[in-house]
Amino acid sequence: MKAKSGDSSVQPMMLSDEISETRHADEKVTRYDMNHDGTPDVFSYSITVKGEDGKDVQRTVRKELDLNSDGKIDLTKWYDENGQVEKEAYDLDFDGKVDQVNFYEKGVCVRKERDLNYDGKADLWLYLEKGHIVRKERDTNGDGKVDYWEYWENDQVDRVGEDLDGDGTVDHWMKNPESSPAAAAQ
Repeated sequence: MKAKSGDSSVQPMMLSDEISETRHADEKVTRYDMNHDGTPDVFSYSITVKGEDGKDVQRTVRKELDLNSDGKIDLTKWYDENGQVEKEAYDLDFDGKVDQVNFYEKGVCVRKERDLNYDGKADLWLYLEKGHIVRKERDTNGDGKVDYWEYWENDQVDRVGEDLDGDGTVDHWMKNPESSPAAAAQ
């Protein structure tokens, strides 16, 4: 899985990658002990940039968080030049590897990619608009190709498509009988 944020400075991330990055030479790290147990559980990485007034300021580029206090990073967040979240990587099973990556545009989550069977490859893609799921895609048989689609309208599944012969196109559509009439008219 590659980062598709459009920012060429963002390194591609595989779901099997380690969730914690090595500190870059130009980064300053600040450690926080949020649960007061004597061990840092939030690491904030910043770089020095010129502010609007021309003076040096620190800009946060990444935060790494240990959510369950086991001493390992469980969530990494990357920030753009405006301080908005650009990408998040989650270790959902606490094994130190990335299991889900969320992608943001202008601070709003637009896509999530997840490894449901923990084989290091994305097999679920969720597409969001204004915070709502509009489409889900899945690779249900592990061949690396989408073979199941859900299209959502008004926060419910409108229709489901399946690729039955492995050619990458929908062979069978099922319409949700409970979907709203407004969605059916579109």
